Amino acid sequence: MAKKGRVFSGARPTGRQHLGNYLGAIQNYVALQRDYECVYCIVDLHALTSLTETRELRQNTYEMALEWLAAGLDPKESIIFVQSQVPQVTELHMLLSMVTPMGRLVRLPTFKEKVRQQPDNVNYGLLGYPVLMAADITLYKANVVPVGEDQAPHLEFTREIVRRFNNIYGEVLVEPQILLTQVPRVMGIDGVNKMSKSLDNHIELAATPEETRKRVMQMVTDPARKYRNDPGHPEICNVMTLHRVFASDPSQMPQIEADCRAGTIGCAEHKRMFAEDLNRALASLRARRAELAQHPQMIRDVLEDGACRAQAIARVVLREAKDAVGLP
Repeated sequence: MAKKGRVFSGARPTGRQHLGNYLGAIQNYVALQRDYECVYCIVDLHALTSLTETRELRQNTYEMALEWLAAGLDPKESIIFVQSQVPQVTELHMLLSMVTPMGRLVRLPTFKEKVRQQPDNVNYGLLGYPVLMAADITLYKANVVPVGEDQAPHLEFTREIVRRFNNIYGEVLVEPQILLTQVPRVMGIDGVNKMSKSLDNHIELAATPEETRKRVMQMVTDPARKYRNDPGHPEICNVMTLHRVFASDPSQMPQIEADCRAGTIGCAEHKRMFAEDLNRALASLRARRAELAQHPQMIRDVLEDGACRAQAIARVVLREAKDAVGLP
C-alpha cells in the first residue's frame, strides 16, 4: 500500500515511559505506521539542554526504545534511532541557525517558560532548541509532523525557518505540514498537574500489577466528594477520565458513572475497578517488554540499524543544503 507521506516525530529520553507518554505520543506513533513512512527519533541532544546530570542518559535512551518496541513500533515499518547517532543533524542545525533571527528565539513562549523552569541553567542550547528541532524535521524531508493543538505553534516556527532558508538559497528543504492529533492532557495522580516523572505523579507502563494498584489507590478523585455515599461528579474525576480510556468493557462505563453520581459506589471501589482494568489493558505490553528485555543487544541493533537508515537520508539532504549555501 502506498504511503501518504513521511512523518517525523521525536521525544526526549526520560527513561521508563508512563501513561501520559503512552496516550500522548506512543499510541499515535504506532497507529501512524499503517499509513505513513515514519521516522521516530529519541532526541538525546535535546535532553542535554535541561540536564545537569547525564549519568542515566544512555540507560534512559535504552528504556525508551525498549518500551516503544513493546508498545508496537515496528523497526521494519519505521526508522527508529537516536538523534546523536546521526551527526548530520548538528551540521544542518548550524546552517539553519544562520537564517534564524535571535530576537525571534528569545520571544518564543517555550523559551520563556524554560527560563522560568530552570533559571540557573539558561544555556545556548536551550535558546537554540527550536532550531535543532527544525533540523530534526527537515533533515529527513518530513512532510508531516503529528502534534497536538497546543504544540502547533512550535511547528509553525520550523515552517518559518524553512521558508527563510528556501527564500535565500532556493527550494531545498521541505516545509512540513501539521497533522493535528487528539492528544489528551493526562493528569497525574495528584489530579492537579500533568503526569510527570519529575513530579513523581506518574504511573509507569512497566510497573508491576501491585505497583500499579498502589499508585491508582493514591490518585486524587472527585475533590467535591468527602464521603462514600456523597453524589459523585465523574466529569471532574481524573480516575474516571483514565478509566474511560482503559476500560476492558467500555459498555459498562455509563453504569459506573451513574453509580458514581448516585453515590452507590465510592471512590476507593472505583479505583480498585480502574486498577484491575488498567493492569488488564497493559498486560500484553508488559509481557512483550519483559520478552524484549531479555535481548538488550537486539534493542541496540534496532537503534543502530535505524541510525544507518536515517543517515542514508540525512547525508543526501545535508549535501543538498550545503550545495545550496555554497559550502564544499
